[in-house]
Amino acid sequence: MTMPAPWVEDRPGFFRITVAATNCYLVRAADGVTLVDAGLPASRKVLDALLQHLGLRAQDIDAVLLTHGHFDHVGVARSLHASGVPVRVHAADRRLARHPYRYRPAVARVPYLLTHPSGMPIIGRMAAAGALAVRGVDAEASVPPSGVMDVPGRPTVVHTPGHTDGHCAFFFRAHGVLLSGDALVTLDPYTGVRGPQIVANAATKDAAQSLRSLDALESTGAAVVLPGHGDPWRTGVAAAVQRARIVGEH
Repeated sequence: MTMPAPWVEDRPGFFRITVAATNCYLVRAADGVTLVDAGLPASRKVLDALLQHLGLRAQDIDAVLLTHGHFDHVGVARSLHASGVPVRVHAADRRLARHPYRYRPAVARVPYLLTHPSGMPIIGRMAAAGALAVRGVDAEASVPPSGVMDVPGRPTVVHTPGHTDGHCAFFFRAHGVLLSGDALVTLDPYTGVRGPQIVANAATKDAAQSLRSLDALESTGAAVVLPGHGDPWRTGVAAAVQRARIVGEH
């Protein structure tokens, strides 16, 4: 059986790195390179291979933007930061990025997983990819709640609290591409269920707030959604948000 490529160019200049059902994105723009999220520790090998393919080095990354501070999104941030790459996050998630296991979801994770066994294989793959050994990063609290960021690609910040207090999505308006992080996913690693949805209560602080934050994502009018978990959604953010609202809190 042919294994899927660990990275793929979803749209021109938007490279998705997928390790253990967790995505991060290298965005190559005319003015440089931005990495959105930092995956799991095992993502570093794939990132280095992609950079080599593009004729780049880690030091050529101009900025790392974290959608939020959970362990599966900061996995290689510390090593990149040590190489001189700026790592940036919303102020409300700065502490979480430093201590990516110190958060309390809406419901306890272990009992939830026991009642949702379809998620167990994914969680197992995440653990094998280093999910239990992530070291935090002292990120700059320099992602604003709104506005355009002065990094390559010039994404617009979309503050989407709920999954975490400081969660932000990034909308690359010129390309119609929304990097939604865990505010809207097409695969929930805690249930194994596919399709547009918010992440399960086992990893979300406030599901009701997450559902309200879908309004901000919908307002972008994005043509393509690239989520933190799952495959790209290519038929418009409005349709994805509609389906996520139907699924609701879980």
